[in-house]
Amino acid sequence: MSHKRIPKRKAVIAAGSVAALGAAALLLPNANASQTDSSQGGTPKTFKAADVSDLAAQLASQLGDAFAGSYYNADKQQIVVNVVGDDSNVVNTIRKAGAVPNQVRNSTATLRAAAKTLRTKATIPGTAWSVDPKTNEVRVTADSTVTGAKWNTLESTVKGLGSGVATLKKSGGTFKTFVSGGDAIFAQANGGGVRCSLGFNVTAGDGSPAFLTAGHCGVAAKQWSDSQNGQPIATVDQATFPGNGDFSLVKYDDPATQAPSEVNVGNGQTVQITKAADAVVGQQVFRMGSTTGLHDGTVTGLDATVNFQSETDPNGVDTVTGLIQTNVCAEAGDSGGSLFTRDGSAIGLTSGGSGDCTTGGETFFQPVTTALQATGATLGAGGAAGAGDQSASPGDQSGAGDQSASPGDQSGAGDQSASPGDQSGAGDQSASPGDQSGAGDQSGTGEQAGGSADPSGSDQSGQAQGGGAADGSSLSGH
Repeated sequence: MSHKRIPKRKAVIAAGSVAALGAAALLLPNANASQTDSSQGGTPKTFKAADVSDLAAQLASQLGDAFAGSYYNADKQQIVVNVVGDDSNVVNTIRKAGAVPNQVRNSTATLRAAAKTLRTKATIPGTAWSVDPKTNEVRVTADSTVTGAKWNTLESTVKGLGSGVATLKKSGGTFKTFVSGGDAIFAQANGGGVRCSLGFNVTAGDGSPAFLTAGHCGVAAKQWSDSQNGQPIATVDQATFPGNGDFSLVKYDDPATQAPSEVNVGNGQTVQITKAADAVVGQQVFRMGSTTGLHDGTVTGLDATVNFQSETDPNGVDTVTGLIQTNVCAEAGDSGGSLFTRDGSAIGLTSGGSGDCTTGGETFFQPVTTALQATGATLGAGGAAGAGDQSASPGDQSGAGDQSASPGDQSGAGDQSASPGDQSGAGDQSASPGDQSGAGDQSGTGEQAGGSADPSGSDQSGQAQGGGAADGSSLSGH
C-alpha cells in the first residue's frame, strides 16, 4: 500500500474502500420534515431521528413510572412513546409534545428486571439480549453454539420471566468480535497480524490527536500502524473490554498529526462527522468497515448485553453490556468501524455479532457517547483540513479551495473528500478502489480476495466481498 506524505501529515479516517450500492444510494440529501402544529393534542408532529433522544428524556422526566420507552417510526417520521396504564393526563402530555402514545403491558422496571435475571441465570457464551421498545419485550438471541443443556437453561429462564416479557430466537451464525481480516489499522500480537477498523478521529483530554476503535482491538495490541508491515503510528491509551463497553482510545504518536472528523465511505469520498449522538430504535444508520465497506440498516435494540466466547479461556465468556443492537451486517476486520447517520452524527463503534454480509445477521455497537465520556475525549479534528481541502455532503456541488457544501456533483482543485455523489477533481485524493490487496485473518494463515465496485460517479454497482481495501483507504497519510 502506498501513501503520499507531505510535511504536515493528515491522517484520514478510513474504515474501508468500497461503498455498497444500496447504502451509498441512501446517503443522499433529504429535506427535513416540517412539523405540524399539535399543540392542542391533534395530529402528531413529524421529527428527525435525532430529535428522539431529547424528547424522550423530557417525557420520561414528566411521566415517571408510566414511561416505558420510545422509538422512531421512520416511515411516518413520528416518535412513539410507550406508556403503562390508561391515565388520560399521561396520554395528553405525550400528544401535546407531538409524539404518539402507545399503551403497553411491560414497564421499564419490568424489562430491566428481566435483563438482570438473564444476566444472573443465563450468561452463556453465544447469547445476547436487548430491550426492544417496538415489541415492549426483551429480545433474547442464541447463536448456533447454544445447544443441549445450554439451550434448555436459556429457554427455561426466558419462560420463567413470564408471558409477554421476553422472546427467544436462534441466530444462524456465531457471536464473535470482528477483529481479524480487513485492511485499516494493523498490529502485531501473539506472533500474528491483527487488523481492525478505525472508528472516529477525536481529540484526547490532553489535546493530542487520537482515534476511537473497538476495545477488543486495543486489548489485543498496544501499537497500531497504517500499513500491514509499517511502523507503528499510534499507541493505545485506554482500552475497555469486556465489561461495561468495548472501546479504545488510541493516540497518534506524532502530536502534529491532523485527524479530520470524517468517515471515508470509499471512492475517495467522505462524510463529515459533526457531533456524537445516542442511538434510537427505528432510526436508519450506516456502518463503514474495512472488510465489507458501506452498509446500512436499522437500530433494533438498546442496552444490549452480549456474551462472547472468551478468546483466552476456552471455558470462559466475555460479557459486554450497554451496546446498540442493529440489523446491519458486518464481518471480520470491521471491528471498531464507524456507525453513523446520514446527517453526520457519530453513533457507534463496531463490536461484534453473528452472520455476514451475504446472509445477514445481528451486529452490536459500542455507543460513541459512552466512549467519549469514559475516555474524556471530544469528537473532532486535532488539526482538521489544510488549505485547498474540500468536504461535501452527498449531492451536486461545484467549487474550489476550502469549502463545506451541500450535496452534489463536485469539481475542484486540491485535496477533496466528498460523500457519495458524482465527483471529479485534481490534486491529492484518497484513492478510489483500484489497487487492492487481500488480507489474511488474525492468525495470519488465511487470505481474502479484495472486493470491488464500479466507482463511476454516483452510479455504483457491486459491494465489497472479502478483505481487500483500496490503496489509500486505510489510515493514510497525505
